[in-house]
Amino acid sequence: MQETSLYMPVKRFLESLEFTVKGEVGGCDVVGLRDGEPPVVVICELKLQFNLELVLQGVDRAASCDEVWLAARMSARGKGREHDRRFRALCRRLGFGLLGVGSAGNVELLLSPAALPPRRDPRRRSRLVDEHQRRRGDPVVGGGSRTPIMTAYRQDALACAAAMVDGPKRPRDLKTISPRAANILLHNVYGWFARAERGVYALTDVGRAALQRWPQPAP
Repeated sequence: MQETSLYMPVKRFLESLEFTVKGEVGGCDVVGLRDGEPPVVVICELKLQFNLELVLQGVDRAASCDEVWLAARMSARGKGREHDRRFRALCRRLGFGLLGVGSAGNVELLLSPAALPPRRDPRRRSRLVDEHQRRRGDPVVGGGSRTPIMTAYRQDALACAAAMVDGPKRPRDLKTISPRAANILLHNVYGWFARAERGVYALTDVGRAALQRWPQPAP
């Protein structure tokens, strides 16, 4: 059993609270945004068991969001940390919400997050919101860490690559696909592009292989 198995139940629960939820955003297992100005930001970290490491992850995330939730599997015998009053008291003092995920995928609200004094890091919060809003759809299941994360930047680079399958392009040709196309081609983070001539870029074999791994809709 993997932490990714918790993602969809938790996603559905947060969506029922009117959050738009995406996985693996800015190093966080689950990030939800709810409309507002500024938007309400919630982070949920996933573990197979409630433990200290999960709490420490929540402490690290707290400066980036408005609410922190911790989610883990409910213990089969009812003797897990979720039933430990000391564990709940610690999370209550930290202002964290607790979610228990049952074997059938049901989610039990164990503890609601408390409204604590502001403790935000505006720069971290801003980066998180920007990545969440730029990302197309929800391409990554939260809780996984062994595969490349489909970031908004990678999505834009793939869109540019797909548009170059039929031949080399100039950055301005791709501007409608991604506003940062010029930056993507210039810095060539993934090695997908090569300069064919001054101001013109072509797709490399590595780029074509990336499109086979992550097929894109026709531009």
